[in-house]
Amino acid sequence: MSAFNINLIAKIKLLLSVERVGPSRILNMVSKLGSIDEIFNSDQKTLRNVLSISDTLAELIFTSLRNLGQYENKAEIECERLLKENTKLTTFFDQDYPPLLKRIYSPPLLLYSSGNYELLDNVNISIVGTRNPTEYGKKQARYFTEELSKCGIQIVSGMARGIDSICHNSCIAVGGKTIAVIGSGLDIIYPPENKKLFEKIVLNGLVITEYEPGTKPDAQNFPKRNRIIAGLSVGTIVIETGIKGGALQTARYALDQNREVFAVPGNVGIPQSEGTNMLIQNGEAKLVVSVNDVLTELNLDIDLGRSQSDSKKYASLNLFEQAIMSCIGNAIKHIDVIADEINLSPSDCLVHLLNLELQGLVTQLPGKSFRLN
Repeated sequence: MSAFNINLIAKIKLLLSVERVGPSRILNMVSKLGSIDEIFNSDQKTLRNVLSISDTLAELIFTSLRNLGQYENKAEIECERLLKENTKLTTFFDQDYPPLLKRIYSPPLLLYSSGNYELLDNVNISIVGTRNPTEYGKKQARYFTEELSKCGIQIVSGMARGIDSICHNSCIAVGGKTIAVIGSGLDIIYPPENKKLFEKIVLNGLVITEYEPGTKPDAQNFPKRNRIIAGLSVGTIVIETGIKGGALQTARYALDQNREVFAVPGNVGIPQSEGTNMLIQNGEAKLVVSVNDVLTELNLDIDLGRSQSDSKKYASLNLFEQAIMSCIGNAIKHIDVIADEINLSPSDCLVHLLNLELQGLVTQLPGKSFRLN
């Protein structure tokens, strides 16, 4: 059992079980008393005075400390199981706790993981979005994931249906490394159809959660999960999301954590684009139409063969023009295909294409097909 600090794990679990005591309060207690051990060595009066808490809460904490032996027994049983299942359990106080995650508000005090834990030392970018993406959203998710992966950047997402699953699969398909943050125990895969994806990620990356084995994917777990997705990443890209989508929560966490937020613009009037366009309109996310936009903003020195001046030029385009540019990508596409993929009528699409042609950004080929310059 030397792989785990049973006493420390038991103390964390006991404190987290106390009503009105969460990760932030525990870290505040440690800060004021000097260590987690000192919490357990303190009497009720010390807890009340040093922590500046009410008599009721001080009594509740002090009374709970007497149950440490029970929690040590439970922790030992759990850790024996984790060893057999090759699962890692990291505490906030361990040296290999992810440094980026340590800097967020209310970081998880316990992290369960399966896969290559060393990936957390590398550069991560999270990509999140709706569970019901459009074809345009799917295309953008694949594009950003594949190109970032080819640059050696790891992709973090939540293994949910839709954009999350597309990102994980796309990353693995090009030989990249991906990290999934889930809202349940590692032994309960959700959604259930992602069982094979879960296994692929364990082999090609890392699955991580703050929830102990046996924890079901209850609705309240996912907003908490989203703070970890943002916290592990230097930046977050939102592909498609509604006004009340979970991806918006991840973006808010990233903003609160002083991390960069990017949004891929979408078509006006499409529910899946309302959240991303709102982030851009409110100045909360930087509009991106290419991977180079992301790399430039994050000061990541990777050349994708597209100049910074090009990125600035694209950023001045309207939402429809940007969508067309992203849709065409490195391909040659007929106007009907472009119009269908971005949900515009061919006549409206042609207006924007002609404007792009006047700016020297696209070229019209015979048969009403187009390519980027």
